Amino acid sequence: MIFPLFNANSFWNYKEACDLAGARYPAAPLGLITVAALLPKNWEVRLVNRNTELLTDDDFAWADMVMTGGMLPQRNDALRIIEMCRASNKPVVVGGPDVTSSPDLYSAANFQVLGEAEEIMIDFITAWRRGDTQGVFKAPMGKTDVTKSPLPRFDLLKLDQYLHVGIQFSRGCPFSCEFCDIIELYGRVPRTKTNAQVLAELDALYALGYRGHVDFVDDNLIGNKKALKKFLPDLKLWQNKKKFPFEFSTEASINLADDTDLLRGLAETNFFAVFIGIESPDTDTLVMTQKKQNTRRSLQESITKIHEAGIFVNAGFIVGFDSEKGSVAAGMVDCIEDTAIPVCMVGLLYALPTTQLTRRLLAEGRLFSGGEQTQSGDQCTAGLNFETNRPRRDVLNDYRTVLAEIYNPVAYFGRVRRMGRMLKRERAHKMIRGDLRSFIRLLFRIHRAGPGTAKQFWRMMLDCGLHNPKAIPYVVMTSALYLHLGPFSRQVVREIDREIKDVDEGRWHAPAVKVAAVQAAELEPAA
Repeated sequence: MIFPLFNANSFWNYKEACDLAGARYPAAPLGLITVAALLPKNWEVRLVNRNTELLTDDDFAWADMVMTGGMLPQRNDALRIIEMCRASNKPVVVGGPDVTSSPDLYSAANFQVLGEAEEIMIDFITAWRRGDTQGVFKAPMGKTDVTKSPLPRFDLLKLDQYLHVGIQFSRGCPFSCEFCDIIELYGRVPRTKTNAQVLAELDALYALGYRGHVDFVDDNLIGNKKALKKFLPDLKLWQNKKKFPFEFSTEASINLADDTDLLRGLAETNFFAVFIGIESPDTDTLVMTQKKQNTRRSLQESITKIHEAGIFVNAGFIVGFDSEKGSVAAGMVDCIEDTAIPVCMVGLLYALPTTQLTRRLLAEGRLFSGGEQTQSGDQCTAGLNFETNRPRRDVLNDYRTVLAEIYNPVAYFGRVRRMGRMLKRERAHKMIRGDLRSFIRLLFRIHRAGPGTAKQFWRMMLDCGLHNPKAIPYVVMTSALYLHLGPFSRQVVREIDREIKDVDEGRWHAPAVKVAAVQAAELEPAA
């Protein structure tokens, strides 16, 4: 099993923060180790993560078969692995969200496993044992019974290579955001594992000696609130019994702030961070993109409630929606500052395969063709794959303005300081091996993140020490991320500035647009 490289030019590729902790990559490959658990017990499995280790000739020669695949930012390397396999006459099986969304791009693979693997891997195994040399196995979208999902093969991981390890409680999201492919891949009815399943996964990690950060990788942890509320008391009992070996993070929608009991339950089980897609402070944009759960509320009050529950928020924002009227930079910067969210993934809108947005843009004749094969980065540097409503230059300028302002060290550490004051942690952070070493490394390296950074860091640390010492481990975490986010944001700004210059000097020309199937039929000459 080979986990492909993520593109280096990515918001999520925070190697500097990993290095502080002696890790090699942020997250472990949960998908592949889940697939590994679906294979026959007598099959010998090796896992090679190309983000953390080298794939050797010996590894390659040892294997009878290669399994690979992943997400969009891994496409380049996944295709490279397929080429290596074909050149060596090594059967290769591909799966994962990008393969499922764009199977034609992976046609060179011997086998494709499209969709959720739990109920179709047996079909592949049967075909393999029968001697088949190629095939496509497709699961119906969003129908898999996750209570049948096996215990992932955590034993295949080199656990010390990662900042955190993932587990999953549910799949799917009840909302219908136009730009999101989660509902297309996993459906709008969140399906949950049993409490016993999830606790067994935690038991397995605990037995392997793992301690620290565990990420619930759910598309929206609160998509099925009823099931989650039944799970949290059992999780609290487990944590108490084991003396709280784990701290948890997850992803959820902002309506989490509406449920005080649920927030308390998450805090009591030691959740410390949540990623929330805010996308835009503009109500018209939220309505157009069908993200209505973010409307009819004060974003500032909602985020403050979550912070005051002892859980800090990371957030996603997007520039480039059709509904944007004039410049959106000032409004977005104000929203980020008002909510005191330090880590904000601000990206350019990208029309992902299979989404409602892509279908609409295709029908409107605005989706660019070409460029599907390779991926240069992520939504920070490879967005706007369509004709924008506003002038492209204006969208790009808004984007670079937001990035430049929010990742200025004064602004960033100002938000960390305000978040640190709000964060009411009932439970102190449990020191694990390496925490002190990581902190000392941070002290020696913080100045590398750019001029003025060290001064703002120490000002923030002093404030947190005086006003809320329990929050210190968490403001240190967000400070460590700035070792990546500061330089990365400046790099992206430079790239966007070059794009703006190309537009100004006439070097940028819009690619040809894709023609929808119906339009193509109309354009064909009569027989």
